[in-house]
Order: sequence, then C-alpha cells, then structure tokens
Amino acid sequence: MKTRIFQLLCFRPYFLLFILFVFLSSGCENSTPPARLPGHPKPYKVLGKWYQPIPHAKDFRQVGIASWYGKKFHGQKTANGETYDMYAMTAAHKTLPLGTYVRVQNKNNNKEVVLRVNDRGPFVKNRIIDLSYTAAKKLDAVGPGTIPVEVTALGVAEGPPQKTGTPDSFVPVDYDTGTFTFQVGAFKDKGNAERLVQKLNEKHKNVHISVFNSGPEIFYRVRVGKYSSLHQIVKDEKILKDVGFQDAFIVAE
Repeated sequence: MKTRIFQLLCFRPYFLLFILFVFLSSGCENSTPPARLPGHPKPYKVLGKWYQPIPHAKDFRQVGIASWYGKKFHGQKTANGETYDMYAMTAAHKTLPLGTYVRVQNKNNNKEVVLRVNDRGPFVKNRIIDLSYTAAKKLDAVGPGTIPVEVTALGVAEGPPQKTGTPDSFVPVDYDTGTFTFQVGAFKDKGNAERLVQKLNEKHKNVHISVFNSGPEIFYRVRVGKYSSLHQIVKDEKILKDVGFQDAFIVAE
C-alpha cells in the first residue's frame, strides 16, 4: 500500500493537483451564509457548517445525546463573552438563545439538573448539548462521556445570572406577548445616535435611544417601533431591511 501511494506521488503529478482541488473545493463548501430568517439572530459558521440560532425557546424540548467539556476549555471565553468555568452549572447548545435555563434529564437514571446556556456547541455529529464538568458529574456522565438526555427550556432567570444553584424564579419563555422593538444601531458617541434618530424620525414612529452601561463603556442603542407581540413585529422586519437596515434585529424591552 505504501509503495502504491509512493508511485502515485512520484510519477503522477496530476494526482497531487487533484487532491489539492478536492481540498480547496471542500474548504469553499457553504462559504456563503444562509439568508437570515425573519425574527432570528444572525447565523454563525463553525468547521465549515452554518448554524441558525432560534429567536426564542418557548416550548423547546429536545431528546438526544449529551457530552461534556472540562479542563481543556476551562478559563477560555464562551460564546456570550463569559469565562468558561468547568465547575459552574452551565452548558453549550448550538441554537438555543444564550442565557436560557434548561432542565437536562439523564434518560438512563432520571437524574436531572438545571443549567444556563452560555456557550455554543457541541459541534460533533449526533450530540445536542455539552455539559460543564460539574453538571456531567451530577448526571453520571463523566465516566461514560456521553449519555442520552432530554432537554427542556425553562426560561430566563430574574436578576443576574448564577454560576451555581438554581434561580428562585424564571421569566417564562414566552415571546408571544410583551414589548418588542427593532435595534438598528449602537454607538459609543451619543451624538451619532441622536443624528440617526433625527433621520429616522422623518419616516418612522417610536424612534428612541436605549442606554446600555456595560461597565467600562456606555452604548447608545437606536431602536425603532413598539410592538406587543413577536408575531406582529416579524411581519415588519422585511420592510425595515428593504429600506436599508440590513443588520436590524428584534429585541424585547
């Protein structure tokens, strides 16, 4: 077998060109992002594959295989900007909104935990959620590495996120009712935000600035419209994009 490969490499240079072509072609696969669905966050790409996060977790339930990740990733940044703590009660999911709390039940022994999704993954075929080390230990998943689970969305916690324990209460995962708006820009310079507001006021209603203090910096987020349901605002998303706001996205207020 080794001799055969050596002959191909030495005496058939077109074989190398063919391999190079296949490699480059596979690298270009899915290079164009999918069209962003109305009401959905931006898709993202990992290992050549595109993933589309869902806009909310209402009625979300999923059955499949869970894995876990530990020391290799401990201290690294998670998808939402936090530092991964293998001893915290967190998880990674490919499409659930970051910040969603989920109940994960081990189908083998019915043990269950409540975790906060703060990362993306697992990007391995046939796995639906990546558990922190502590979560995996509580579910008896550390030894086998993978376990069959049922994942059920609970909602988002009231108050600041918790690294350990279960929040006292949740805001239900219900985006059918509430107050929704479009965010069309975010600026560190308040003057730039005010100029955009002035421009938008000529053609749009309920244009306003939402101030976000991240700690070291303050952002002035320009928002357009007021809607009482997600279903209602999704209808107008295409209209806003057609007039030039391609990066506009829906937020709950």
